[in-house]
Amino acid sequence: MPASPATRPFRSSVVYQIYPKSFRDSTGNGVGDLRGVIEKVPYIASLGVDHVWFNPFFPSPGRDNGYDISDYRAIDPAMGTMEDFDELVAALAEKGIGVILDMVLNHTSTAHEWFQRALAGDPVYQDYYILRPAKEDGSLPTNWVSKFGGPAWERFGDTDHYYLHLFDRTQADLNWHNPAVRAQAAGIVNFWRERGVRGFRFDVINLIGKDEELRDAPPGTDDRAMYTDGPLVHDYLRELAAASFGADEAGITVGEMSSTTIEACVGYSRPENHELSMVFSFHHLKVDYDQGRKWTDVPADLPALKRILSDWALGMQEGGGWNALFWNNHDQPRAVNRFGDPGRYRAESATMLATAVHLLRGTPYVYMGEEIGMTDPAYTSIEDYVDVEARNAYAELLAEGRTPQEAFRIVHRKARDNSRTPMAWDASATAGFTTGTPWLRPTGQEAVNVEREEREGSILPYYRKLISLRHELPLIAEGAYAPWEQDNPDVLAYTRTHEGDRLLVLCNLRGTDSEVTLPEGLETAEVLIANHADADAWVAAHRAVRPRPSALPLRPYEAIALLERAEPAA
Repeated sequence: MPASPATRPFRSSVVYQIYPKSFRDSTGNGVGDLRGVIEKVPYIASLGVDHVWFNPFFPSPGRDNGYDISDYRAIDPAMGTMEDFDELVAALAEKGIGVILDMVLNHTSTAHEWFQRALAGDPVYQDYYILRPAKEDGSLPTNWVSKFGGPAWERFGDTDHYYLHLFDRTQADLNWHNPAVRAQAAGIVNFWRERGVRGFRFDVINLIGKDEELRDAPPGTDDRAMYTDGPLVHDYLRELAAASFGADEAGITVGEMSSTTIEACVGYSRPENHELSMVFSFHHLKVDYDQGRKWTDVPADLPALKRILSDWALGMQEGGGWNALFWNNHDQPRAVNRFGDPGRYRAESATMLATAVHLLRGTPYVYMGEEIGMTDPAYTSIEDYVDVEARNAYAELLAEGRTPQEAFRIVHRKARDNSRTPMAWDASATAGFTTGTPWLRPTGQEAVNVEREEREGSILPYYRKLISLRHELPLIAEGAYAPWEQDNPDVLAYTRTHEGDRLLVLCNLRGTDSEVTLPEGLETAEVLIANHADADAWVAAHRAVRPRPSALPLRPYEAIALLERAEPAA
């Protein structure tokens, strides 16, 4: 079977993320499927993207929307068949688009055959998981807390042992100290490589290097430090690469890194380490967390957002690592709601945020619907939400003494289902997603949908232009990064430089007028891209009345990129 293509190096590529359950339903059962994606391959190709990352569509009980996998080598019947998958890979390959599959290798569903055989008493498979007895006083093996709430340990059948689950209790953590587990992981990757896949995204992969001796987190400390970014993660990734995807010179890999550090991510993504192509980190998406707590309701700290983006850009550049750049994914509420104004300035907010990440050093990821400016759903009740994390959080907020109104307001701001509502293809009641009843209710599609954007929108063409610019200009794909006016509380500004060319990127993060000083030498730069149609005239008029260097005014959520080209050689 031919491999899916990798037409460009990953540094000049753009990735489109599809949450299959919510992209397009071809059967009318209300759940997205692979044939639905096949129907939309022409649209995906029209974006100009190089790869599509698919969230898991493997068999799963669905406790964590597919991240609780019960069979890594099959297609969930609700999503289609293996023949559908092969057809999808071929259809994308024909358009020059590669496939990235989501590998969830830190844990399995408790419905997986391995766990079921362990429960039945098979010692071989019991060693696939992290099983520990209670402490002498009868308490749980450690004081760790599940990321979905509650203890991270569950009793193992009718034994006196407990199994570790850092996520839902139906997601049992695998024991990567066991060489058989590591061999199984490589075998899973190779199974899909044999079907033409050359891209892999590894879910929470920096959690696989836990110590053999599991210890309590000291009082007052974060228990995540006890199991995150352990030194063995690097060893295991190098071993996995050597046994599988490392053989693909044109392959692309990305690791999702939970609660990580710049130093660790440099190591994961530095080419000479032979681990991964790039990494996802999430610190920039925690600037609206109160004291690090997700389920809170505070405005985004924009100076902190600027600082984090710049620190990661500089740190990864200095260490030779590579960032995966994103605002949106299946686990995050829509960025337009978090960092923009979806009511008064939806188009400006969406295009400003796109400019900020697409012109940075790193590989941009576009989450389905982002390119048309989709927003969080207008839900009014916790019953509108399906996600286990949101429902657990709501219950915990009530237990803390919050009123139902307060608890719902907080969940509504942060819920993962906010980004999982069906892709809005048209203005119909089911958003053109299905002929049946959608698994998750869409809202807002009357005003925001692909059909309307194609006809009269400004966001979709802007995304297409940004994607094209990364392909065309080595400055964007390869250029060096430096922050500009880092102390400006309103404007995210930075430069990219490459072989004498210099690009200044200006993004007003506020819904009010701001201004930024232009560096020396950029007073005559051309407007490369801007999210206001009159940007050329705006900049020209400003230059005519201001001395150099000048402070350029920026309108609410305005984005302008100014390009100064190198002098041609004599």
